[in-house]
Amino acid sequence: MKIVQVLTSFSFGDAIGNDVCAMDLALKRMGYQTEIYAEYIDKKVQKENVFPTNRLIKLESEDILIYHLSTGTKLNYQVAKTKARLLLYYHNITPPEFFHGYSLKAEENCRQGLEAAKYLADKAEYCWAVSEFNKKDLIQMGYRQPIDILPILIPFEDYKKEANREILHRYANDGMVNLLFTGRVAPNKKHEDVIRAFYYYKKYKNAKARLFLVGGFSERDRYYQRLQYYIEKLGVEDVIFPGHIKFDEILAYYRLADVFLCMSEHEGFCVPLVEAMYFGVPIAAYDATAVSDTLGRGGLLLEKKDPLYTAEAIHRLVTDRKLTAYLREEQKKRLKDFSYKKIYTLLESYLTDFVRKAK
Repeated sequence: MKIVQVLTSFSFGDAIGNDVCAMDLALKRMGYQTEIYAEYIDKKVQKENVFPTNRLIKLESEDILIYHLSTGTKLNYQVAKTKARLLLYYHNITPPEFFHGYSLKAEENCRQGLEAAKYLADKAEYCWAVSEFNKKDLIQMGYRQPIDILPILIPFEDYKKEANREILHRYANDGMVNLLFTGRVAPNKKHEDVIRAFYYYKKYKNAKARLFLVGGFSERDRYYQRLQYYIEKLGVEDVIFPGHIKFDEILAYYRLADVFLCMSEHEGFCVPLVEAMYFGVPIAAYDATAVSDTLGRGGLLLEKKDPLYTAEAIHRLVTDRKLTAYLREEQKKRLKDFSYKKIYTLLESYLTDFVRKAK
């Protein structure tokens, strides 16, 4: 019996790609024969066991194909034809309306992805969802097979590595309050709401504040250009876009952060919330989609997008030591739910039961 993981895009620094690699190592540790296949493989990624989908080996009825569903692609229909047992791992698909007016291609990809997700409802034998929100999403789309919640497998040992010294030296201990958000620059992430809240915080609460917006972008992207225009019109300074950076650099920004601010309106899980909790960074996050599922009591959940309200929340996280001490304790408790050992055990248990049901 073989287990293969199939995904649309294996990209540098991508949360799904990282999850696939972590799962592959875990499956091998459990004694399974495994391989990974992707429709697109980033040239920056050098993995010996990641192959293009056109080289997908012939699978038999006893094999398992784990399909990571996250966007629109022809793969969504091809995997339905497999002879193997189809296990769908749902990471969620961004509603296409977020990209309207920004990217016709992204809008269409998301629309096609949602259509395909509904098509696959009676094709998968079993499903995993990364959050309760995702599970409800599948049920609403007509999925009636067993669905278990399997959060993303995060190898926390990696976060103990040394952070980039140059970045730490450049920004540490200069008297500035550092706000941070990490995530690709995309309309659903609502960077404009982060910038707006930062503007009010910097203007009315603390002029010595800086905002890091860490995540991949293209300078030709219409959404990124709109953000730059917005920053210019506000006249706000100290908004920094480091771009798609190396892992040690990401570690540096988490170590520098005084507050992590998330205003995203669509998340299937949101790994950066877990990362911020790991580093003990006080969090303020807009309560949308899977954010509350992931954050739990590990931060301030914002019920509205009012920038003055958000600026006050930021100010309190910066100044109220009693509150931040309480939140850090809650973060430690919440992190236990995402510990590598716990998710590994869940994965092993779910998979063992699934394999047995075939006999």
